[in-house]
Amino acid sequence: MKSQDIAVVGILLAVGAIVRYLSLAIPGPIVSNLVIAFYCLAIILVIPTFTEVIGIGIVAGVLCALLSHSIFPPANLISEPVGAVACLLTYKALRKLSISPALSTLIGTLASGTTFVIVAMLLIAPTILSKFATMGAFAAAVIEIVVLTAIVNASIVLILYLPASRVLSRGKA
Repeated sequence: MKSQDIAVVGILLAVGAIVRYLSLAIPGPIVSNLVIAFYCLAIILVIPTFTEVIGIGIVAGVLCALLSHSIFPPANLISEPVGAVACLLTYKALRKLSISPALSTLIGTLASGTTFVIVAMLLIAPTILSKFATMGAFAAAVIEIVVLTAIVNASIVLILYLPASRVLSRGKA
C-alpha cells in the first residue's frame, strides 16, 4: 500500500474512532457502529489487497473493542475483519455499478454485525440470557440494529464517496 493510501485509511479510521467515542454518550447496551462506514469508505477508495484489508479490519476491531459498551467488545476482533473482507469482495464484484460503494458498505456492515451477533451468542450465552429472555430475543433485537446501522452506513458512504474520491484524484493529478 502506498503512503498516501495508508494516510487515507488512517485518517478515516481515526474519524470513525472519534465518532465511535462520541457515540458512547448515547445510553443503552448497543450503539450504532459508524467505524464500519469509515473503514468501508477507506477500502472502497484505496482498494487494498486481501491481506491489507484484513489488517484494516483488525485495526478497526481493536478500535471498536476499546471504544465499546456492547455486550461483548472482543467480538469486534472477529467481526470487523469479516466486515472489511465482505466490503472488499462486494466492491470488487460490483465496482461497475454507480451504487457499489453503498452496496459494499451495506454488505460489509451486515457481515460484521451478523458475525458479532453469532460470536456473542456462542461465547457469552449466559450473559445474554441474563439480559434477554431467549437467545432469539437477543438476536432479533440486535439484528434489527445491525440492519438499521447498515442502511445508515451505506447512506453515509454514498454521500461521502464522491467528494472523497474527487479529493484523492486531485492529489494524483
